[in-house]
Amino acid sequence: MVTAIVLITAQADRVPELAKALVEVKGVSEVFSVAGRWDLVAIVRVGSNEDLATVVSDRIRKLPGIVASETLIAFRAYSQRELEAAFALGLES
Repeated sequence: MVTAIVLITAQADRVPELAKALVEVKGVSEVFSVAGRWDLVAIVRVGSNEDLATVVSDRIRKLPGIVASETLIAFRAYSQRELEAAFALGLES
């Protein structure tokens, strides 16, 4: 599984409709409206880097209202749930 965080600058008047369109893109698991430098953050979870390229380049970046984006590819995911599962399996380091 490949996970990426896509940071999006949107046209101010298109943020709500862009967020709705992003949620409909296959591979996008969550979309957040945020404050700060970026307007929206999309979490993408796909099976391969090739799938990621398709989702980001061919689908997300072509949506009307996107001004700019930056994609961060996750190397590892850390969450309380995963840490607890690892310890339960005896994978302590």
